[in-house]
Amino acid sequence: MAKPISIEVWNPSGKYRVVSTKSMPGTRWIRLLTDNDCRLEICTEAKTILSVDDILALIGDRCDAVIGQLTEDWGEVLFSALKRAGGTAFSNMAVGYNNVDVEAANRNGIAVGNTPGVLTETTAELAASLTLAAARRIVEADQFMRAGLYEGWLPHLFVGNLLKGQTVGVIGAGRIGSAYARMMIEGFKMNLIYYDLYQATRLEKFVTAYGQFLKANGEQPVTWKRAATMEDVLREADVISLHPVLDKTTYHLINPERLAIMKKDAVLVNASRGPVIDEVALVEHLKANPMFRVGLDVFEDEPYMKPGLADMKNAVVVPHIASASKWTREGMATLAALNVLGKIKGYPVWGNPNQVEPFLKESATPPPACPSIVNGMPSSKL
Repeated sequence: MAKPISIEVWNPSGKYRVVSTKSMPGTRWIRLLTDNDCRLEICTEAKTILSVDDILALIGDRCDAVIGQLTEDWGEVLFSALKRAGGTAFSNMAVGYNNVDVEAANRNGIAVGNTPGVLTETTAELAASLTLAAARRIVEADQFMRAGLYEGWLPHLFVGNLLKGQTVGVIGAGRIGSAYARMMIEGFKMNLIYYDLYQATRLEKFVTAYGQFLKANGEQPVTWKRAATMEDVLREADVISLHPVLDKTTYHLINPERLAIMKKDAVLVNASRGPVIDEVALVEHLKANPMFRVGLDVFEDEPYMKPGLADMKNAVVVPHIASASKWTREGMATLAALNVLGKIKGYPVWGNPNQVEPFLKESATPPPACPSIVNGMPSSKL
């Protein structure tokens, strides 16, 4: 017999049973579900990551939908259990869904939702923060101060990298990569080199216009270049920020060979997906090149770091907090709830999952739609 799972229940008499495997920020997502006749059960187990057995116990014999997390393994076992319980929808509280077997969901007739459209600026800001922290050795200096080691100003104390006038390299110039590039260009007057399979026309126009503005005001204009190869970015850039999707072609995108062609004092930032960097190779590179610095929000074997990484003073590491602004996390919770509610209610899919502002207005009734369904169910479109 399965061990009982502790839960918090909202609207006990609701017609539709919705389970959330974690408590999520804000209260609007709760109101949206309970105001629409949903009985909401929120798991309150003191576990960072729930097991498949834990989630099976939460689903039980009758469940219309589940809101889950990217740390959970959603495959055939869970989707078939959800189907048997009468469920039709699952939504990750995340834009990514590497933890979801979409084919298994399709076989069981389960719509899979995600939450794009609210992470762009927040993630770009975190990447910019990691860039600054690594370039100016903020974490090292903070630890030095807290240890009581500061005895007075010295010419060589924590000398780092000036960003103004240097070159920022972006690999993957989609929404987040472009937002990051704009922050670095407009904030620090950096030049841009980027690599993407698709031309980032809007980003190019922005850099051109900003360069003309600077020139008209007597300053050195910024420039942009679309690189023919990723290696061109790695060779030329002083700062490289990674923003690709994670698939077979981007696994260990940064490997020993590509690390070797980067500048010895370059700054490498990753707020995308951990496995795009060969973390073992990165540790060796950091050891051999003390002026090379890295800022990481994600890790290859999350939540673990490869041996030696935690000891590297030239690494800034944070625990996957790129989306951790209040507005974004509450927005993600809202979108996840509306994905499953929309499926329960038989609503169509929203036309553009990256333009979700109508769903996020606190004082307005959300559109009758699923904000983002990744596997084509329901099939109707607004």
